[in-house]
Amino acid sequence: MEAPDHGMTMSTSIGPDGSSAALGDHSDARVTAFGRQLIEVHGWLREELARVRAEVGAFLDGAGRTPAGSDGHGGSSAGPDGYGRNPNGFAARGGSSPGARELRAHCSAFCSAVTRHHTGEDGGAFVVLAERFPELRPTLELLKQDHRMVEDILRRLQELLDGLGAGGGADPAAEARRVLGELDGLAAILESHFVYEERRIVDALNALRVPSWDASTPAFLRREPVPPPA
Repeated sequence: MEAPDHGMTMSTSIGPDGSSAALGDHSDARVTAFGRQLIEVHGWLREELARVRAEVGAFLDGAGRTPAGSDGHGGSSAGPDGYGRNPNGFAARGGSSPGARELRAHCSAFCSAVTRHHTGEDGGAFVVLAERFPELRPTLELLKQDHRMVEDILRRLQELLDGLGAGGGADPAAEARRVLGELDGLAAILESHFVYEERRIVDALNALRVPSWDASTPAFLRREPVPPPA
């Protein structure tokens, strides 16, 4: 699946009034700038997707026999969140090849984080933006369409993950290659989506004053892993 093309370039930021402006040109700077937080969330999701793709690649290569979460010397590299030393990350950072169960858990956690981010935008941020900046409504509809494309990929990915290493005569390497193919497609779509979204709505988000978002971080701006189901 090809990444969406919204007919945009990457040189400037488009303000809510349709004017061009460089990101960061805000005289009314404040501690909580929601647009800047959005950029940080996108950066975090990019990093975690890269780690998950690397884990699938390691699974395919069979590189490293140390179980995920081990430091290779009998100790554990896993933190209290179960994803590694970095509390803001999903995967074990030791570079070892995870088993199928760990790989499923890490991929599923990432997929859940993307879903949380997008559903938080659809039901929260985009609602507020549409009300405050009606001229952004066509842009918001395009972004929602991207979300549905991503949702379809996540659904297919989860189905593949459920069967990864489950036995039944399936070839684990072939299954992992299919997972990697879906992750590659997801990476392309998310990159195009993130860049377009940042150009179109960051300035508008930075202009918002939403006390409830200041009091409690909304779902679309959260940057912690989604714990796996018990």
